[in-house]
Amino acid sequence: MHGLTALELARIQFGFTVSFHILFPAITIGLACFLGFLEARWLLTKDTVYRTLYQFWVKIFALNFGMGVVSGLVMAYEFGTNWSFFSQFAGGITGPLLTYEVLTAFFLEAGFLGVMLFGWNRVGPGLHFFSTVMVALGTMISSTWILASNSWMHTPAGYAIVAGKVVPTDWLAVIFNPSFPYRLAHMVIAALLSTALFVAAASAWQLLHGRAVPAAKKMLSLALWMVLVTAPLQAVVGDAHGLNTLEYQPAKIAALEGHWNTAAKDDKNGFPLIVFGIPDMEREETRYAIEIPRLGSVILTHTLDGQIRGLKDFPKADRPNATVLFFTFRTMVGLGVLMILYGLLGWLLRRNGAVYRSRAFLRFAVVMGPAGLIALLAGWMTTEIGRQPWVVYGLMRTHDAVSAHAAGPVALSLALFVIVYFIVFGVGIRYMLRLASAGPVADNHVHAHPQPYGPGTVGAIPAAVSAAASARTAMAPHGHRNS
Repeated sequence: MHGLTALELARIQFGFTVSFHILFPAITIGLACFLGFLEARWLLTKDTVYRTLYQFWVKIFALNFGMGVVSGLVMAYEFGTNWSFFSQFAGGITGPLLTYEVLTAFFLEAGFLGVMLFGWNRVGPGLHFFSTVMVALGTMISSTWILASNSWMHTPAGYAIVAGKVVPTDWLAVIFNPSFPYRLAHMVIAALLSTALFVAAASAWQLLHGRAVPAAKKMLSLALWMVLVTAPLQAVVGDAHGLNTLEYQPAKIAALEGHWNTAAKDDKNGFPLIVFGIPDMEREETRYAIEIPRLGSVILTHTLDGQIRGLKDFPKADRPNATVLFFTFRTMVGLGVLMILYGLLGWLLRRNGAVYRSRAFLRFAVVMGPAGLIALLAGWMTTEIGRQPWVVYGLMRTHDAVSAHAAGPVALSLALFVIVYFIVFGVGIRYMLRLASAGPVADNHVHAHPQPYGPGTVGAIPAAVSAAASARTAMAPHGHRNS
């Protein structure tokens, strides 16, 4: 960390904590919806496979939920410690949005989570299912407020600047700012897709090892259908999001495309898609470029001869880091294309009756397990690094938002975060993966609503819930960051 400024260290620290944190809400959103579907199918069909799967995945959901809340707690305080000038400038917008999240999602989830986890033998089937649905709805509401706040920082609207501070003038415009619908849809679909890949990997692992075959087949089937639907849908939403970004943040698009020169107005040749290259910020060119003619125009303007502004058209002080964006964006897109092919391959094997027997495909499914989360991280890096050098786009630069700290204390806190996060969440993630790889225990008892927790698993859920409750209590004044 020698030679890094306080600003650079603060950015690294926030990037590290948010990258760790975002993995948990993504799986929480997806699993909450999955659990709602499983319980609905159990109530409609009385097929014990759905009940068994619910009992299995609710344990992983509870552990993931707890880690998500605890990891999000840190970020709420970072706004005050490392980014105090941002909080002073934009707190009139971001503070209420996070408070609305507490008043809606926080109380909704807090009110029904206990019933969902521990109410099988204490409430009726209808009330328990309602609780599961309310928790799933709470995760969606939470993500809505968080994405509204983040989107406003990218495309601010409905505000005025009074005495050097942002004040809201139109809350509907603040919430439904120009990029909000695209970011919300992109994030929710990413959560569903990441969860489907995780579920498919767990079931494929169990089939490869001959464990809980009926339940494993069912959850692999459900996960593959979800991948088949959401992967192409994500591409469509991503395209719309890209067009929105081109309109409001053209420098970001130029950077992630490695596009430097703005064509003349009468140029009808379009511009190429650079498949590979190394953008050089100093030389203002993309070195070793491998191009496909006109494809950039087709993707970004939906025409053969459309043009966009090149990075040289923007002052150097306003350019994001093209070298980083070029590769994070291609990581996200490349994995997205692979997910679409994966879904189609699963569909073809299903038609041939080989989807559960092909060991090569099952191994591929295991390898694809983390692909959704990796793509999610790459996408968030593209979004947030692409906003630089602004913390609120066009209104406040990042170097004006950081607190007046020396580099030493920030470096020390960053080092402590890295150590603690890898120990605490490393253990949690390892335990979650062990649960996922072990597979569900078949339950052949015919009860209306049996107790879902078997020996050795009861302790995991109260511990996760206890951690979540403690973290949420501490976060209540700030707005929690679970979703």
